[in-house]
Amino acid sequence: MVEEAKKKILITGIKGMLGCDLFETLKAEYQPYGIDVKDKQAPGEADFFPYDLTDKQGLESAFREIKNLWLVIHTAAFTDVDGCEQDPAKAAIVNVQGTKNIVELAQKYRTKFVYVSTDYVFNGKKGSAYTEKDIPDPLSVYGQTKLEGENFIRTNLEKFLIIRTSWLFGKKGKNFVDTIIDNARGADTLRVVDDQRGSPTYTVSLAEAIKRLIDIVFVKESKPDNFGIYHVTNSETCTWYEFAKMILALSDISTEIVPVDSSVLKRPAQRPALSVLDNGRYEQVTGHRLCSWKEALQTYLA
Repeated sequence: MVEEAKKKILITGIKGMLGCDLFETLKAEYQPYGIDVKDKQAPGEADFFPYDLTDKQGLESAFREIKNLWLVIHTAAFTDVDGCEQDPAKAAIVNVQGTKNIVELAQKYRTKFVYVSTDYVFNGKKGSAYTEKDIPDPLSVYGQTKLEGENFIRTNLEKFLIIRTSWLFGKKGKNFVDTIIDNARGADTLRVVDDQRGSPTYTVSLAEAIKRLIDIVFVKESKPDNFGIYHVTNSETCTWYEFAKMILALSDISTEIVPVDSSVLKRPAQRPALSVLDNGRYEQVTGHRLCSWKEALQTYLA
């Protein structure tokens, strides 16, 4: 009996936090390939293409080389929120034009498409968790450029998933958890904002959730109306201050955490005060609920 060939998936930003965990999560059942600009060393045994998102000719060579490419997962982005505010031209080139390049190639090569977006497409003024039906209104250049990517996908593709998530932490990149631990060592106190509330999300949890959606929406094609936007985060909420306190408690570090207002830090980009995402649609379609951010954090630190 001939074994069925694995479906081929191309992951942009495969060297990033989410990209690495997607590779590990998908490789048993799918054949993942990767695009990233950082270096030519791929994680595991993934076929790797060292192209910039703005190099459409280079990107297309990857699409051509991967025969019968089935799906693209677009995780690559300029995610430095303050960096985007200070360099909006770069944010537009990477997050908007880069996304357009990938989408147009997905159209040309007739691949399915997954786009990872952000809670920062909302202004945080709703006062409760955001659903997929709420109207975005970003406060920052980062949020605006990610929203422009969303809109281009919705206009030009039919079979797609847009997955909004929040406050990512994971093993393969700079993240809040590691920053707090590093800064706390040797410090008496740390100041952390206490007027922004969201749901910290572990990249392993998110990668597993994305696989569930791919399996149901694209492989089983359970319902045509299952395409579209999903909110996916670890469950429960906290402020950055509460998150920092839990990080140090679980790490047995006694540094004092002092809560402050965002205005005190005078950061370039404005953040939404309450950007909690309602995971109801994801839970209804998959029958699965992500663990709490506290459980995810314990797993990460272990």
